[in-house]
Amino acid sequence: MSSDGDDLPRAHIKRIVKKKLTELMNEGFAGDGKGGKGPDGNVQKEALQAFSECAKIFIHYLTATANDICRDGKRQTISVDDVFKAIDELEFGEFSEPLRQAFEGLKKDAAAKSAKKTDAASKKRKASEDAAGGVGDGEAASQGDGEDNEDDEEGEEEGEDDADGDDATAD
Repeated sequence: MSSDGDDLPRAHIKRIVKKKLTELMNEGFAGDGKGGKGPDGNVQKEALQAFSECAKIFIHYLTATANDICRDGKRQTISVDDVFKAIDELEFGEFSEPLRQAFEGLKKDAAAKSAKKTDAASKKRKASEDAAGGVGDGEAASQGDGEDNEDDEEGEEEGEDDADGDDATAD
């Protein structure tokens, strides 16, 4: 086995192999009538190392092929399309469509997670602003709000320009 420091995480390999093995073992399992599930598969430590080494070699091979496709296109950065073209070129075309669907699902999940983080951060910021604005007596707070509103209005005008794409630095 290699010792060059690019080993895949063993826990991930074990989880993937055991999950698939359990699915395969339970495929025709009718159950025991008590809601129990089928047998779990066991894998030797050496077999997990072999899976890990095979996965690493496949990743290296796929990377080299995607890199060749990228260079043929006179580019230096491998794109998603390069990876899918490499899968087809390596004659794993039957996996191409399921992989594309899985990739699209991952992108949607990542976008939803990012939106959730952004939403949580804005709620937290608003709550801290509300808490900071509510300190002191009502008269002092209202005077402070008037000054903040002027600044907010200027910021909104700048933000409107950015949203319309009139800002020269917008992509």
